[in-house]
Order: sequence, then structure tokens, then C-alpha cells
Amino acid sequence: MSEEGVNPRRRRLLAITSGLGVIGTAFAVTPFVLSMFPSARAKAAGAPVEVDISKLEPGQLLTVEWRGKPVWILRRTRAMLKSLTDVEKLLADPKSGVADQQPSYAQNDARSIKPEILVLVGICTHLGCSPDKRLDAGIASGLGDDWLGGFFCPCHGSKFDLAGRVYKNVPAPTNLVVPPHAYLSDRRIIIGADQKGAA
Repeated sequence: MSEEGVNPRRRRLLAITSGLGVIGTAFAVTPFVLSMFPSARAKAAGAPVEVDISKLEPGQLLTVEWRGKPVWILRRTRAMLKSLTDVEKLLADPKSGVADQQPSYAQNDARSIKPEILVLVGICTHLGCSPDKRLDAGIASGLGDDWLGGFFCPCHGSKFDLAGRVYKNVPAPTNLVVPPHAYLSDRRIIIGADQKGAA
């Protein structure tokens, strides 16, 4: 066989092998490249969440997930709302002065848009534990006769009232976070966006 007869064949085989190598590399690299983009589930995890609150009875608490965190929605009773003033002297930040703990529209005594509906991120501001819901006042709560209701973090003993405001002399440094939220109607709220669409 002459050298001229072999070279075109070798060239053709080299071209085919190289082409297959490029295609194989593309198939191998594609999952890696795609892994750098967030999945639909990951995008949805940060998206605002709509919640139907029409069946939430006074004194009931509903938990939903937003950005991988529990968000509590509590419909407070009249007695619960009254306790907010009764407990103020025991709180570290009763007027919610730390601005980044709630949107400006929730910087009030009830820490909410509508006084009866409380929306909180259920994560302790100390080390990120999820506090227990101790909504009942008194001995039924397991926290003593003088407990007026709220949230208790058993990890290190931090206590919060029924507006998520932190008690004095506990490890948690700040109030529980009120996430951005808005009312779409009397029956539905959106968590993760407010009236301006901010997240």
C-alpha cells in the first residue's frame, strides 16, 4: 500500500474519532454545566408563597415553608392581643426598634399589617433553632403561671411573646423576623413580597 493511499484513510479515521470525541465531551460536560444553573425547584424555593388563611380560626397557627424556612401565621384572639401590652416591661425590644427584623409596615405593637394576623419566620435569632409554640397562657404552657403565651426555644431558653418580640435576659439577641408579606384579599396573603413587590 502506498503512503498516499493510507493518509486519506487515516485522516478520515482521525476526523471521525475526533468528532466522536467532541460529541462525547459535550455529553459529559452538559450535566456539569446544567448543574450550575438553579433548578425549577430551587427557583421555587425562593419564590413568594400564596397562603389561604380563610379557615384559620382564632388562636390557630398555620405553618408554611418559604425559602426553606418555616413561616408561622397566627390568628390571634382578643386575649392574645391584650397580652402584647401586658408583657412589654419584660421584653428587650418591645417597640421593634431593630429595623431589619420586620418591614416598616409591621413596625408596630402587633408587628403585623392586621393586628389579628401575625406572620413570623419560625427561626430563633440566637442559633437558628425552631422554637416551640407555647401559645397557651399559664400552667398549660409548661412555662409557669405568669406565662402569657408565645414561643419558647428549648435549645437555650430564649422566649418570645405573641408578636415574636424577645424577652430580656435570654440568649436570642433580637425579635423573630417578620417576612415581607401582603394581603391579596381577606382570604389570601402572599409571603415573600409586599405591596411594592419587594422580596
